[in-house]
Amino acid sequence: MVSEHSDAQDDDTTALALKILVAGGFGVGKTTLVGAVSEIRPLRTEELLSEAGQLVDDTDGVDQKVTTTVAMDFGRITIRSGLSLYLFGTPGQDRFWFLWDELSQGALGAVVLADTRRLEDCFPAVDYFEHRHIPFVVAVNCFAGARSYGAEDVSRALDLDPGTPVVLCDARDRDSGKEVLIRLVEYAGRMHTARLLDSVG
Repeated sequence: MVSEHSDAQDDDTTALALKILVAGGFGVGKTTLVGAVSEIRPLRTEELLSEAGQLVDDTDGVDQKVTTTVAMDFGRITIRSGLSLYLFGTPGQDRFWFLWDELSQGALGAVVLADTRRLEDCFPAVDYFEHRHIPFVVAVNCFAGARSYGAEDVSRALDLDPGTPVVLCDARDRDSGKEVLIRLVEYAGRMHTARLLDSVG
């Protein structure tokens, strides 16, 4: 019994949980991505869109959208034994950006979801993470009917720093979303290692 308890304690101490943000413009699929990959029932803070919000929420291109995140989405996924990701989906509208500073505290990195029909909507998220030196990947959510662009085209259009990964994904698909998260963890790991080496070099 003692050894079992000891093993359980060892498992607890070696488990690593990393905080990941999922950001991007209004209606780009952040809530969908968190829900698709989460192994627990995701926490959502969605409210119905109202007539009052029509003045500030641009629903062009996302006419079918009837709800919006007003605080955050939360989910969890296990990448492998001993490594879990806590996912925090940020609200897309600028009136909720005051929450981003709180949510980004302690984050390993971020996924910036992009819709090529409204690519300019992800500029604020890209700027936010670049200025705070938070590693991020751009995940292009491939909507049906949208013109397809390659990763290099999107990278040039967003004027990304060299080496910033751009991946194509389907936010509804668990495997596709998981691949995006793996790419982010790998990239953020390289970035943090390089900064650590620079600081001691």
